[in-house]
Amino acid sequence: MQSQKICVKAVLKLITASLALGLSGGIVGALFSLLIGLVTNIRTNNGWLICLLPLFSVVIVFLYQKLKITGVGTNQVLKAADEGEELSPLLSLGVFITAGVSHLFGASVGREGAALQIGGSLAAVFAKLFRFDSTMYKILVRAGMAAVFAAVFGTPLAAFFFALEVVLVGSIHIKSVIPCFVSSCTGYLTARLIGAHPERFNLLSVPQFSLNVAWKIAVITVLTAVLSIGFCHSLSFSAKYLKQLIKNPFLRIIIGGVVIVLLTVLVGNQDYNGAGINVIENIFNSSLNPNSLSFKPEAFALKLIFTCISVAAGFKGGEIVPTLFIGSTFGALVATLLGLSAPFGAALGMILLFCGVTNCPLASLFLSVELFSGVGAWYFVPTIALCFLLSGKISLYSTQKHRFNFL
Repeated sequence: MQSQKICVKAVLKLITASLALGLSGGIVGALFSLLIGLVTNIRTNNGWLICLLPLFSVVIVFLYQKLKITGVGTNQVLKAADEGEELSPLLSLGVFITAGVSHLFGASVGREGAALQIGGSLAAVFAKLFRFDSTMYKILVRAGMAAVFAAVFGTPLAAFFFALEVVLVGSIHIKSVIPCFVSSCTGYLTARLIGAHPERFNLLSVPQFSLNVAWKIAVITVLTAVLSIGFCHSLSFSAKYLKQLIKNPFLRIIIGGVVIVLLTVLVGNQDYNGAGINVIENIFNSSLNPNSLSFKPEAFALKLIFTCISVAAGFKGGEIVPTLFIGSTFGALVATLLGLSAPFGAALGMILLFCGVTNCPLASLFLSVELFSGVGAWYFVPTIALCFLLSGKISLYSTQKHRFNFL
């Protein structure tokens, strides 16, 4: 009887901590989302700000060194969730500010990677407040990731399953189910109350199933799996090569900023700076003429290049939204070449590339349900499974572990 009381007390304590983490994660996530939206609008209305990217890039390295979080990123958060590695409570502050700087001046980065790091950092704070041991701490890190991911992107179910899947592929961390669900829903609802708007895309229709449509979808799936492998290798190679070539982090990020500015001038627009959500939205808003492209055919390749340089140079924010950009433009391009509508191809591409680079099939499925309000869900189930198998163990996260046997 005494042991049962202790067990119930521990569960209630964990749920209370998850609620508190979800509430704080929702507030911070909403503020972060609003900040990114604000600085993006400022940069869009003042295109000359991109020229200041090399100058203000040093703020990122300087702040990380002062806060003693140099080299800490999403990989370390996943390691904390798996092995209990301690995270600095200052990480959330550093990511919040430096991601804002990166977006304001036009680095090609996202925001979900930052959300995961903020969530992990907040979890470290609450773990100390509630005096949790290592086991509880690892659970709370997952809950923190779910809370801020749900708050920033507005996809509580995808955030919930992502936190359960991403650390160990092929396994669901059962002990984290309730805490992650509580924190994800709390974070999402809190962010909505504050005024953060969830990402939703208007996929009006999908093609009627036929063998002719099936083989075209299979082609998109296979090609996107190949792209996911290429994207992950490109990110890994560029980061490793640039660190070897330019060892000084200040010089590395300054040169990276100069290259981004020069590429922006050569391209002639700022479609590939920042997260690029506006480009994705244009694809779905152009559904009155679904067989035409609202972007350049080479857009996916340009965004890949911009993102690899930005991340390798040291700009903060993450790679998930750029992944959605690359996947949507690539999927729309291939779909139109095959005679399918651009919005449908974009929807497939963005979800499949997300699956390929994260190895999170359940999160990918629920992401498709939430982003597209359930439209075409029957097409996403088999394609996600196929892309998951074909992309193999490649991932954005080097510390990710695997229990699943790939083909």
